[in-house]
Amino acid sequence: MSTGNKRVALVTGAESGIGAASAAALGAAGMAIGVLYHSDVDSAGRTVAAITAAGSRAIAVQADIERESAVEAAFDTVTRELGIPSVLVNSAGINQSGVTVEKMSFDQWHRLFGADVDGAFLTSRRLVRDFAANPGLPPGRIINISSIHAEAMRAGAADYCAAKGALRNLTRVLALEVAAQGITVNAVAPGMVLTPMNERAMQDQAYRAALEAHIPMRRAGTPEEVADLVAFLASDKAAYITGTTITIDGALSLLLGQGA
Repeated sequence: MSTGNKRVALVTGAESGIGAASAAALGAAGMAIGVLYHSDVDSAGRTVAAITAAGSRAIAVQADIERESAVEAAFDTVTRELGIPSVLVNSAGINQSGVTVEKMSFDQWHRLFGADVDGAFLTSRRLVRDFAANPGLPPGRIINISSIHAEAMRAGAADYCAAKGALRNLTRVLALEVAAQGITVNAVAPGMVLTPMNERAMQDQAYRAALEAHIPMRRAGTPEEVADLVAFLASDKAAYITGTTITIDGALSLLLGQGA
């Protein structure tokens, strides 16, 4: 169960995109990593391989994070194999449906909230409970991957924007509740990032260029750039930062209200 003085991090959605990059960045910082994935075991294995090649321990654990029993089982596995996690990165989530409220099914609404909000609630609750039961753990860090669309609304994205808004406020409330336990809780709000969630932009150069033209920096971000911010928030250097959302979007969100 123990890894000595090595900190343990659990990263959801760690099989691809920002989750995989964050797992690799935390592994490079010397942490042992629980790589939680939903279904793509091969991609999760590649994340584990990259971490172990860099000299840290990692295991892949399948979990449907919107299910309470699955989250509990995943934490139990990571704790048994690596130690009690003191760092949690909630990166798992799904993208907007592109369906208006009028046409959106209740199942779709719940599907997105399950992935983007319920999972973060369940994992965060378990980490906080583990801290309460195990005094002396390293400083705690919870980092939620949100989106600029918690603030910048898009038609056809009521499910996604509402879920990310809920995640932002979960971050704030939890930060108040656990500050005295030495746990910080922050969110990271990316804009356009080249991940599988933006697969068309990764494959279609003309489409990507059309989107990037709207970004003041004229390019999309990379998962590694977001992961570097995650690694900073997980470090001792960020010990006095809590309850906030840090935007990383090339100034895209600053264009609200421009041009009309």
